[in-house]
Amino acid sequence: MTQDLSIFQLVLNASLVVQAVMLLLLVVSVASWAAIFRKLFSLGKVKKLNEDFEREFWSGTSLNDLFATATKRASTGGPMERIFASGMREYQKLRERRITDASSLMDGARRAMRASYQREMDNIETHLSFLASVGSVSPYVGLFGTVWGIMHAFNGLAALAQVTLATVAPGIAEALVATAIGLFAAIPAVVAYNRFARDIDRIAIRLETFMEEFSNILQRNVGAQTPTAH
Repeated sequence: MTQDLSIFQLVLNASLVVQAVMLLLLVVSVASWAAIFRKLFSLGKVKKLNEDFEREFWSGTSLNDLFATATKRASTGGPMERIFASGMREYQKLRERRITDASSLMDGARRAMRASYQREMDNIETHLSFLASVGSVSPYVGLFGTVWGIMHAFNGLAALAQVTLATVAPGIAEALVATAIGLFAAIPAVVAYNRFARDIDRIAIRLETFMEEFSNILQRNVGAQTPTAH
């Protein structure tokens, strides 16, 4: 590749529309990488917090002590801890109202945990749709820049009496750079989206499993005055 066909020169010599497309794709690529790293760290934190609470939950600590601790760190705890706190809070409220029917107690606790679960999953899935959009749209945006660049190149060649490969190559190469940048933005976004979607599915399964296990524990404690141990 000669100096005239270097990537830098191709970008500088491209038409304004193609340059705008390239700039847009570069901005999207930077935003995509920022979202990838942010999601990578946030999912790692969620997994650690869930594992820590689950370990504490099965260590034999009383439910009342766990609930008191979860209430204090509501904003810093993990999704599993907040789901536990919501179920326990609703359970205790119903007991304070002198409700002793087992099905009413369990239905209330399960509804509270399910609502908390939906909120937690919405938070966990934040920015995932952005990565999906980048992965699906970026190649087409790059292709638009390529088509526009090729049209611009052929319009310029129409005024020439003799057209050779040397005169055609620069314009075509400029246009193809847009497609390359589009793929550069799309490929990491698609890979990251698939990875994060799989991780989020595992987190969701783990949370649902915990809710069922905690519901079974509450079911066994329905006959007691307050759930104190498990």
